[in-house]
Amino acid sequence: RKRQRYVEKDGKCNVQHGNVRETYRYLTDIFTTLVDLKWRFSLLVFILAYAVTWLFFGLIWWFIAYCRGDLDHLEDHAWTPCVNNLNGFVSAFLFSIETETTIGYGHRVITDKCPEGIVLLLLQAILGSMVNAFMVGCMFVKISQPNKRAETLVFSSHAVVSLRDDRLCLMFRVGDLRDSHIVEASIRAKLIKSKQTQEGEFIPLDQTDLSVGFETGDDRLFLVSPLIISHEIDERSPFWDVSRHQLEKDDFEIVVILEGMVEATGMTCQARSSYLADEVLWGHRFTPLLSLEEGFYEVDYGGFHQTVPVPTPACSARQLAVAAARRDAHLYWSIPSRLDQP
Repeated sequence: RKRQRYVEKDGKCNVQHGNVRETYRYLTDIFTTLVDLKWRFSLLVFILAYAVTWLFFGLIWWFIAYCRGDLDHLEDHAWTPCVNNLNGFVSAFLFSIETETTIGYGHRVITDKCPEGIVLLLLQAILGSMVNAFMVGCMFVKISQPNKRAETLVFSSHAVVSLRDDRLCLMFRVGDLRDSHIVEASIRAKLIKSKQTQEGEFIPLDQTDLSVGFETGDDRLFLVSPLIISHEIDERSPFWDVSRHQLEKDDFEIVVILEGMVEATGMTCQARSSYLADEVLWGHRFTPLLSLEEGFYEVDYGGFHQTVPVPTPACSARQLAVAAARRDAHLYWSIPSRLDQP
């Protein structure tokens, strides 16, 4: 049975929240809620916010004219209306748009004989500025979100396990397709695997950190060219007792997270990907991409996902370490001591 991914290859988290009772919490942070909406809903809210306020104040302007009797004295030039040339709801609606958007065509204008109109004019001007600031701010943040920048950060389609400096390592490759760099880039990796505790508690999606150089600072990346991220399988690694045969039968997911600031905007960007057990190739190594040309280095992204098989022991890292310790001990005792020589 194919394992259900926790994180898709494109970084989308395959989790849906259901039976959320306290939905009022979304309204307490209405700005973030509007930014997180899909584009079609965001545009709908954007249009409705302006249309509703224009209609609402247009109705009030028409109501003031109706109560004052301005609509009954349209042809009376001796009558001073609240708003000149306001002869119905349509003209009141247009005057509301002109007031809130500060267009001011000059045909409809408020007079100084209408104190309630002056108060309404001030109120609509203030409220219109607030609506403009809120909605334009939402659109600006939504447009400038760094999600699209993450699409130019690529991960290798497979992870590999092979020897590096005589130690088994789990490796994957990351790259940046843009010339503008990711500032303060850092990488993390987590193992997602179900487990059962000694007390019998079943944890369906337990998360375990995979060290990719946090202790040494190797997790801080200078991502100018593609880099191979390495997780050394040592005593602290959850793959310490995993051999090639066990890896083929195991059921887990490795989630990798690349974070950094976009150089152009200074906003934080995060790119994610994942590897299932059948996407980890034992005994493979990534092909080189970097070549030295005349005056510059060239990266050939055509082979970004390519791997080549290399000789790699099929045993676990623990068995490999035990075998290396026995070999070292054998070499040590096989060398004659100078004290024993005549």
